[in-house]
Amino acid sequence: MDFTIWQEKQRKKLYNLLGDLPSRDYPIKVIEKEEIEQEKYILEKIILDLNGEEMVPAYLVKPKNFSGKLPAILFNHSHGGKYEWGKEELIKGNSYMYQPPYAEEIVQLNCIGLCIDHYNFGERSGRTEWNLYKALIWQNKVLWGLMVFDSLKAIDYLVSRPDIDSHRIGTLGMSMGSTMAWWISALDTRIKVCIDICCLTDFHTYLEIGNLEGHGIYYFVPGLIKYFSTAKINSLIAPRFHLSLNGNFDSLTPVKGLEKIDKELKKIYDKSGASENWKILRFNIGHRETFYMRKKIIEFLKTHLLNTEGK
Repeated sequence: MDFTIWQEKQRKKLYNLLGDLPSRDYPIKVIEKEEIEQEKYILEKIILDLNGEEMVPAYLVKPKNFSGKLPAILFNHSHGGKYEWGKEELIKGNSYMYQPPYAEEIVQLNCIGLCIDHYNFGERSGRTEWNLYKALIWQNKVLWGLMVFDSLKAIDYLVSRPDIDSHRIGTLGMSMGSTMAWWISALDTRIKVCIDICCLTDFHTYLEIGNLEGHGIYYFVPGLIKYFSTAKINSLIAPRFHLSLNGNFDSLTPVKGLEKIDKELKKIYDKSGASENWKILRFNIGHRETFYMRKKIIEFLKTHLLNTEGK
């Protein structure tokens, strides 16, 4: 079977594991939007209707005094038990992330950045994660599925904007945001560059080690490992550009699992004729982003997102 046909069949199978979801054709509505000039960029505070069930607050940052269409980066916020934080991570950073915040890095690259509040975070917080997960499972809904759905609709929103170059969309995030980056990149080929930081967790190695409490309940999709490994999901990104950065001392990303994923993805990318498009970097650190990691991320974006007009 042709590899691209196989990928498309696997995308449908993966998406179908995410529970009952709203229609992908649900029309996006901008409910409110306020534009505020900051010292280093223009900040748009936006309320979006992406799913017909809950309003989705978002921050969008863009350079001052630009014209034409710019590349866009969907920034996925982390978890860290900081339910009140959410999209604030884009403009303020986090304790385990290198400074400056990604909002400043994104506009410095002459890109537009978007971050939404996911279910139970930021302006959508107030419920416990366990209660939310249980209530949804009773309705045949999966918390992670609803979060992924909102991210996919956020991409729909980006490509609908006249100031976005729809051929140059990237995504990145750390921890939960890392997992979101590779999930949505696997499901949506409009993403040309995927960067995940500190959460390329091999499911089967993680299960073998038994550290399941390390991830929040949001992470667990019913039936997932019956059909998919982490490497198999990430193979759906090939041959697009993918950079993964992880810590050798991070309990969420066991080294054995990282080596397994790397070995499998190298084979996939080699067969796709794009061996240079997959890169995994490991550092002797725990669950955090460092100066050198940030440097490598910016270099990857400059090379593969900024220098690929219309490709």
